[in-house]
Amino acid sequence: MDYIQEMNLASASGYCMPFEERDGEVKLLLGYGEQTHPKTGGKFFHHGVDFGTHRYILAAVADGVVTGIGSNPTHGLFQVTRYGKYEVTSAHLARAMAPFGAKVKAGSVLAISGDLLHMEVRYDGEEINPIDFLAMLYGNLRMMRQQGHTGMPDFETIEMDIPTDYDDDQDEVEELMLRFYPDYLSEIGSGMYRVPEHTAQSLRNIFSLSAIRNYFYEVIPSLANPLGIGTRAMPIAAKVQNLLISDFLNYLAFRHGVFLSTLDGNGKKKDLTKR
Repeated sequence: MDYIQEMNLASASGYCMPFEERDGEVKLLLGYGEQTHPKTGGKFFHHGVDFGTHRYILAAVADGVVTGIGSNPTHGLFQVTRYGKYEVTSAHLARAMAPFGAKVKAGSVLAISGDLLHMEVRYDGEEINPIDFLAMLYGNLRMMRQQGHTGMPDFETIEMDIPTDYDDDQDEVEELMLRFYPDYLSEIGSGMYRVPEHTAQSLRNIFSLSAIRNYFYEVIPSLANPLGIGTRAMPIAAKVQNLLISDFLNYLAFRHGVFLSTLDGNGKKKDLTKR
């Protein structure tokens, strides 16, 4: 199926590529169409494309809805998202983050990839080369940027500066999250990493107290603020953020032997023994 202008995807929330390239270009492992099997050498028709994306966070590319989640022997865990007349299947997933029926916008987190990402695309029920679809998205992004837009949605956010114990290390923490956060979520989901009981209990206590004091739904909920919390809840938000960052750093110490550069030897020993 040849791409024509009528197939251009409209999206009020803007556009987003399905994953961020970490170190240069992501390698295309297998293209669309007639291919030679990398192991058997036999000829076969590949109905999608495969990228080398080990534990990448996968995002919604535009306004859409998750229309399917399943598993099969060929593609493992897969997720289907519909964007207008487009239907995109992402397979070989480590974890699906957006549930069936979820309405998504450009940049919404959908899933975490496994060792590779298999992608198939259909337009109005007819199979197309996913590269054509990605090229269309990239063209839309560039056009919006040339017009002075980022191409990404301007979500309503909580208008408050939430202080944490890690403000001085913010840049380093964010850099570590880009590298390890997908693995962190995946290992929590698979049970390979268990959140310490004292952390889980603290979070339960915080949310119970917040509900009693009516901190939730003080303002109209939005994608960026699903609980609808306002400025009254800033101390609670700060406590939650501290706990979540602390647990992520705890995971890095125990699973990867990675510590903040500002942590001295005594601090590292404390981190390794506090469980």
